[in-house]
Amino acid sequence: MSDTVLVADHGDWVEITLNRPDKLNSFNEDLHLALRAAIEAARDGGKRAILLTGAGRGFCAGQDLSARDPDTMDDKIDLSETLRTLYNPLLHLIRGLDIPVICAVNGVAAGAGANVALACDIVLAAESARFIQSFAKVGLVPDAGGTWTLPHRIGEVRAKALALTAEPLSATQAADWGLIWKALPDEVLMDEARALAEKLAQGPTAALGLAKQAIQQAHSNTFEQQLDLEADYQKKCGDAGEYKEGVRAFLEKRAPNFKGA
Repeated sequence: MSDTVLVADHGDWVEITLNRPDKLNSFNEDLHLALRAAIEAARDGGKRAILLTGAGRGFCAGQDLSARDPDTMDDKIDLSETLRTLYNPLLHLIRGLDIPVICAVNGVAAGAGANVALACDIVLAAESARFIQSFAKVGLVPDAGGTWTLPHRIGEVRAKALALTAEPLSATQAADWGLIWKALPDEVLMDEARALAEKLAQGPTAALGLAKQAIQQAHSNTFEQQLDLEADYQKKCGDAGEYKEGVRAFLEKRAPNFKGA
């Protein structure tokens, strides 16, 4: 695997670190492919949670523009190709996983880097971190799911303001607005994130995965459709065996010992 991504195996879960600190972990093709390979390996290897973070002083500065100087390029670049072949498959992979993906934003998250972070299931950020929809600064629209995630989480008014002004949003404000889950003191971020990954990895894997998928489908379902979906997923939970262990543990007044799906 490319050294643009570091993987630490913690047994039931893995910690994946974007590792281009000299470029603020900005995306190039190598990083894209390495990150997808690491996530797929975790999924296929039966891991029960993933923690994603960045090396150095930032999480991810978005797309690496160093190779896209228009004055040195012979051909007109098709930016849609980058989205369709690199970013979109990554986002589909993260959202489609049946295990929780936690993101620990350790510093600036800009452009597509911010929106990849926001595509994760639970986002924790250092209080010094900032989220920047920097696309307008280079004449682009938000991508990597930004035009969907922002209005769904914080509303049209705030989404437009962030996209059109490209102003930084502090981690504390992002948490207050409901864009992320928590802003934490820098010195405790990784300890809290790792503890959460461990907790989720010891949880009822099947139920957590189905809960994730059900909540993601709620945006497009009617209330009646969502009630039917809950009934279908609850049946799957009951058939998975984790429910029986959970009930036994409750009745026996002990902690459940979930074994995974």
